[in-house]
Amino acid sequence: MPSFDITSKVDLQTLDNAINTVKKEVENRFDFKGNHVKIELNKKDYKVDIEVESEMKLDQVIDVMISRSMKQGIPGEAFDFSKEAFQSGKIVKKEVPVRNGIKQEDAKKIVKAIKDSSLKVQAQIMDDMVRVTAKKIDDLQDVIALCKGGNFGIALQYVNMKA
Repeated sequence: MPSFDITSKVDLQTLDNAINTVKKEVENRFDFKGNHVKIELNKKDYKVDIEVESEMKLDQVIDVMISRSMKQGIPGEAFDFSKEAFQSGKIVKKEVPVRNGIKQEDAKKIVKAIKDSSLKVQAQIMDDMVRVTAKKIDDLQDVIALCKGGNFGIALQYVNMKA
């Protein structure tokens, strides 16, 4: 039976390249000259730590981070900006986790959307991904179109297509 997997993974090397590009751009920008700006990628925990002097500078760094990441092929939804920035003396710090893998509640939303679509497919949650199987490849392609159209708030990839 044909099947494929729905995942949400970020390549560590691509992420590292994107963060290095952000660092270079921020260093070269006139409005950041002489200001405290620190951008660090924690590769083990998949987190980006940002330190700047003000909320406005933080917003500018985040804008640069999203645009440069998208140019590297990392969608903006891969970053979780929900955590609030906090003041530490004169410095504003923000920790931005990078979403890697599909969380259980997101996987349940995806499976529910697939089952509600009344397509003749089976979807099951396997660790941090969703496996979809069907009798026809056309049904699988319909599921991919459904997931691309659905707004799940995370970046999805469709891998391991087996006919």
